[in-house]
Amino acid sequence: MIEIPTGLPAEIVPLSWLLGVWEGTGVLSYPVGDERVEREFRQRVSFSHDGQSYLNYSSQAWILGGEPAAPGIVGFADSAANAGSSDFESADAETSDAESADAVNLDSVDPDAADPSETVAEILPLAAETGYWRLHRPLTPGDAGPAMLPARADAPYTDAESVETLRNDAGGFDIQASIIHPDGVSELYLGQILGPRIDLATDAVLRAAGSKDYTAATRMYGLVDNHLLWAWDIAALGQELTSHASARLAKVD
Repeated sequence: MIEIPTGLPAEIVPLSWLLGVWEGTGVLSYPVGDERVEREFRQRVSFSHDGQSYLNYSSQAWILGGEPAAPGIVGFADSAANAGSSDFESADAETSDAESADAVNLDSVDPDAADPSETVAEILPLAAETGYWRLHRPLTPGDAGPAMLPARADAPYTDAESVETLRNDAGGFDIQASIIHPDGVSELYLGQILGPRIDLATDAVLRAAGSKDYTAATRMYGLVDNHLLWAWDIAALGQELTSHASARLAKVD
């Protein structure tokens, strides 16, 4: 059951199950030239809000050791990437098997560390990203912007009844996510949230001169047994869109 915190801006209620800090482990597996890079990682994800009609998003990941991922964990990545909508509505046998992913190679990592980066000897920084998630709709004079311009009318969609009018033909809500990476890549994702599942695909990718080749991506998020599962496919380094990484995270705050 999804519990909705009280006092949320109406527009972020459909996204409310994302709120909080999530930590866990996952695997990346992607072809680079004639080789396939496979690693296990630990991740910390945060979704928060400051009273506005969007969620603040941040993610940090650290490589666990330096060895390729264990076969069982690669299998978890594959199952997450191929999951159907029913997999995100109730836990199945594959989800139960994936419980072990939370503890992969963590014997030497301090479980009480507030920040995984405190265990520098065991894990190395891997990636970071930050951004904003919101319902995708036309902005009105009641929305602030562009830049620092204030709203010029009453805020729209301030109650459940008005937000319900934003539902799409599938019964969900169109959403957008703007995600920025420190290597000069910025992504604009468009997609849908339908209950405890989110599907996103890049509408635009902006790369700074000198950034590595990265042209498109899809992401899938789901809430299963109170855990956040995600899978991320990318088209990069001359490869077509293919599986790249996935993880299973538990809510810690």
